[in-house]
Amino acid sequence: MLDVSAQINAVRRRVGRRELESGEVHVVAVSQTYDTGMDDMWDACTNPERLPRWFLPVSGDLRLGGRYQLEGNAGGTIERCDPPKSFAVTWEYGESLSWVEVRLSAEPAGGTRFELEHIVPDDEHWAQFGPGATGVGWDLGIMALSLHLSTGERVDPKEVEAWSAGDRGKEFIRLSSRLWGEADLAAGADATEAQDKADRTAAAYTASPES
Repeated sequence: MLDVSAQINAVRRRVGRRELESGEVHVVAVSQTYDTGMDDMWDACTNPERLPRWFLPVSGDLRLGGRYQLEGNAGGTIERCDPPKSFAVTWEYGESLSWVEVRLSAEPAGGTRFELEHIVPDDEHWAQFGPGATGVGWDLGIMALSLHLSTGERVDPKEVEAWSAGDRGKEFIRLSSRLWGEADLAAGADATEAQDKADRTAAAYTASPES
């Protein structure tokens, strides 16, 4: 797997708020610059034959207005699509509705900047975990993207799962949780609450199956 510190430090994390007609929502944003072109990055993020190499198998009507389904995870509607620059989808998981936006941009020094915003409701889940529960998941996702883009190979989900359960994986999760707590604090959260939410997130992700 990738070096923990290098991958953690390669990612920018941001927490914000946005007003929708339904009320205030939270924005959890991650971004990383990769040594590849925009067309290749777009293909990695949208090609149904390539997406499972680092994320999850996807099925459905993969066009503007169509419905998609990630295997064992969220599904939703493709609301916007502007290749190779951006797309936006609803993120429907169980009873929960949120939104994901992905934007790609060419960096002046070379490479492509990948930015993902996950827009989540101000609900009980946020009150308990803050941005970390969403953010750590995406940190793990773009770590897998980093592995795929650096090697061109398929990332084995079982290897990622085993790594995440080991010492280095747990270190990654704890660091990610702490940095999401810091991003929450920078966005104006109470210091004690931000720390408590980060601690709960790390504990939830690193808990053994028997606990």
